[in-house]
Amino acid sequence: MHAFVKTPQIVHLMNPPVIVNANRLTKSYNGKTVVKGIDFSIKKGECCGILGPNGAGKTTTLRMLVGHTSPDEGRLEALGLPIPEKAREMRSKVGVVPQVDNLDPDFTVSENLYSYGRYFGYNRKALEPRIQKLLDFASLQDKADSRVQALSGGMKRRLTLARSLINEPELLILDEPTTGLDPQARQLIWQQLRQLQKEGLTIIITTHYMEEAERLCDRIIVMDHGTILADDRPETLIKKHIEPHVLEVHGDDVDKWHDALQFGAAIRFEQVGETRFYYGSELKSLIDSLDGWSGLRYLYRPANLEDVFLKLTGRDLKDD
Repeated sequence: MHAFVKTPQIVHLMNPPVIVNANRLTKSYNGKTVVKGIDFSIKKGECCGILGPNGAGKTTTLRMLVGHTSPDEGRLEALGLPIPEKAREMRSKVGVVPQVDNLDPDFTVSENLYSYGRYFGYNRKALEPRIQKLLDFASLQDKADSRVQALSGGMKRRLTLARSLINEPELLILDEPTTGLDPQARQLIWQQLRQLQKEGLTIIITTHYMEEAERLCDRIIVMDHGTILADDRPETLIKKHIEPHVLEVHGDDVDKWHDALQFGAAIRFEQVGETRFYYGSELKSLIDSLDGWSGLRYLYRPANLEDVFLKLTGRDLKDD
């Protein structure tokens, strides 16, 4: 048996089986449809990111997936089981990292893992070696007897991830796993998730960090207003939706500099607040024109997933 998951190394299979399959999935609350007949499937060994602004329908989709919310219409299967009819059986094979840690503050690190493992029917003899491996995995060996209240935010998040693996899941679902963490803690979580990917674990992740999604995910689903706007590999989405190069310019003289420019239709332009964004295959002439403008600051970079996200979902703030 593998150290963390039941699944064997399957990342090189040519035709891996489907782990999650959603067909015309629909859900409404108080007369408002928040998920609008979406279709998607996730194959074994994939790391799939579900991205979208607030109110896009991501969390509702995840709640339906784990059987906490029943769809109004459509069909949903996970691990070969119909949901919500067989949700209880399916959840025994799934690990979940919720958006907000729900660890027991009165227990130690080891006690949190032990009590959670008991929910899945493991006895102490089976759990003891499992807990030690998970403490090593989460770099919490020295905190085994510490109470949760004494842990940092990053340690709590690593413990929540370790806890989600106690049942050797076939599918891991993470809802905003690194929100609020400092860069060092976020990097450690990423390392742990990459290790699980190498083991062939199927992972679904929601995140507002585009860099996180671009680094970890084999595939990205972009949602907004309850619909799927795009579904592909990160590099394919960038190539398909955004010009290859981006120039960001801001500063006191940005309006004067822009008015003096001469550029054709091959360069796309957007203004967001005081910053101007220029997109194109060739931006050398724009960069050269910045010489002599001491009041300007600029960043020249390749296009990334955040550019795709903002183009598809818009730049306006969404609070609902």
